Amino acid sequence: MNSTFRQRRLTAAAAVTALALAVGATACSSGSGSTDSKGSGGGTFTVWDPYPQFAKGSAWTKLLDACGTSAGVKIKRTAFDTGDLANKTLLAAQQGNSPDVLIVDNPVVSTLAEAGVLTTTDDNKLDTSKADPNLLAAGQSGGKTYGTPIGANTLALYYNKKVLTGAGVDISSIKDWTSLTAALGKVKAAGKKGITFSAIGTEEGSFQFLPWFWGSGAKLTELDSAAGVSALTLWKEWLAKGYAPNSVLNNTQTTSWQEFATGDYAFSENGTWQLANADKAGFDYGVIPVPGASGGNAAAPTGGEFVTIPVQDDTGRYATTQKIATCLTSTQNLYDTDTTLSYVAPTTEVQDKQAATNPKLKPWVDAVKAAKGRTSDDLGTKYPKISEQLWKAVQSALSGSKSPKDALTSAQSAVK
Repeated sequence: MNSTFRQRRLTAAAAVTALALAVGATACSSGSGSTDSKGSGGGTFTVWDPYPQFAKGSAWTKLLDACGTSAGVKIKRTAFDTGDLANKTLLAAQQGNSPDVLIVDNPVVSTLAEAGVLTTTDDNKLDTSKADPNLLAAGQSGGKTYGTPIGANTLALYYNKKVLTGAGVDISSIKDWTSLTAALGKVKAAGKKGITFSAIGTEEGSFQFLPWFWGSGAKLTELDSAAGVSALTLWKEWLAKGYAPNSVLNNTQTTSWQEFATGDYAFSENGTWQLANADKAGFDYGVIPVPGASGGNAAAPTGGEFVTIPVQDDTGRYATTQKIATCLTSTQNLYDTDTTLSYVAPTTEVQDKQAATNPKLKPWVDAVKAAKGRTSDDLGTKYPKISEQLWKAVQSALSGSKSPKDALTSAQSAVK
């Protein structure tokens, strides 16, 4: 790619990067990483990832080294906090110092792709044929694919079995919004609390609202559709009836989980990353996908990362880089990595193995099968602006400052 053209695109991308980076906080790892520069020499290939929790000697770093060995090179790995990684990547691209392999939060892929930072799978020959199309879509922009998913997480509804039993609710009866709302009413009548979630005025709020928004049949290109208004009205009515607490306005996904962990709530909308905490909660729980308005499983947004191959001035490196990326996303390595990350694998073959080994993952596999990338539908770098207006609308409606319809009408006008 012409370096002058790429520089212009990188400069334009800087305007949307800060907002796009906020997306990564919703469902991915965080921590402090090093800022070592790219290693030099044909025998050393660099990998940047957002997993600083995995130190040298961990299963993850051993896998990286093994994939390097199989490709005949040494691996120099640098880990960054998720929120820092895209900025570091843009800076490195400006300096002509991009890593050979970049593992990055899926909503940021389109930002980097439109900035000219990433090669396409047509160019780098990375095989994506086994990846589920709905997960692969998060790494597509302008009809091109810019990597392959290493794993996915998403949202579903955890439920407290004791609370539901005490309220006379059969979990199998919950199939749509009407039956879920009826169950919440029974729970409240029994003296317990209904459902907790995060509606905070950040990307986390949009992330948690999207299953209901998409489950209504609404599209992000038309925030103020009748379907979209019905989704926000649902949340508004839950607060008005006391089925959900007012604290959702300030809840992060972590504080929302802490409410559920008290044992007083029937439901919590949260993600795969809470599985370990759920096992420690001290009460029997189950998981069901978020129901659609009229039944079926709603599309929940996908979290998780993509393995991508950045643009290099030395195109001769791509063949070896492709071998490393292919190794990282092979069937056996995906299983081991996604088990470590508490992710659902991006391929049916590995998903089936995960569910057979750990039956608790079955509802999460179902949820991921129905999930959708936030930048899908070719939204790309448009998504951060849409998301910001969406969470503002949720805040306005739930706080009572605007009706759901007026809040979403204002949001749509702001996006335009």
